[in-house]
Amino acid sequence: MTGATNAFFESVAHLLTDAERRQLIAAGMGRRSGFGSRPALLVIDAQNYMVGPATPSDDTHYPSACAGAREVAPVIVRLARAFREKSLPVIYTRQVARGDGQDMGVKRLKRGVLDIEGWYVDGTKGAELSPLVEPQPQDIVLAKLKQSGFHGTPLLTLLIDMNVDTLVITGGSTSNCIRATAIDSSSYNFRTIVPYDAVFDRIRISHEVNLMDISRQLGDVVAAADVIDHVGRLPATQQRNLHVGV
Repeated sequence: MTGATNAFFESVAHLLTDAERRQLIAAGMGRRSGFGSRPALLVIDAQNYMVGPATPSDDTHYPSACAGAREVAPVIVRLARAFREKSLPVIYTRQVARGDGQDMGVKRLKRGVLDIEGWYVDGTKGAELSPLVEPQPQDIVLAKLKQSGFHGTPLLTLLIDMNVDTLVITGGSTSNCIRATAIDSSSYNFRTIVPYDAVFDRIRISHEVNLMDISRQLGDVVAAADVIDHVGRLPATQQRNLHVGV
């Protein structure tokens, strides 16, 4: 096994039986694919409804907020700054739905509709990007209705146009939109990177198991510091004057 493969199995040892570990090793899973030459940063649904109150004075009820999201926000900020310093793309997604849920499709059957200020109903406070992640005017913001950042959005064509070969996925939740986006990213042959300290979930075991599955066969699960170090060693690129709003 390579050192990177060893690191994968060490990180998930508490989730595997000895038999499962042997099978995955025999199948050659858990290898690192590494970075390409031009990465983009994707921040998935770091909205108020997911992150929760940004200040003590915010008394809005956020029933879908994820544990640990506010602690992860500064890590996302550091990543975004590193990408902007090299004029690399920083893209945010926002989950938005109509108050009557008519644009949610079958998802409404599983989630229902919370027509409240602290959910992701379009035009509410909950649907806004959290100020804790510091989106900037030059960043691209896309609206989405489904889990994957690719589904029903221009994300794929934007990445192709910007010659991106590596997608660094952050935000939440790990077991839902992060995983779905990682599946599509890998399916479209992007090198896929998920910084484990830049994603969050509502449920600890879901967070850990989905990071394991992403690392096992979809992409590389690494520390945000490793991403920042790699980006810092890249040559600066020319700024693209491309803005997409919701």
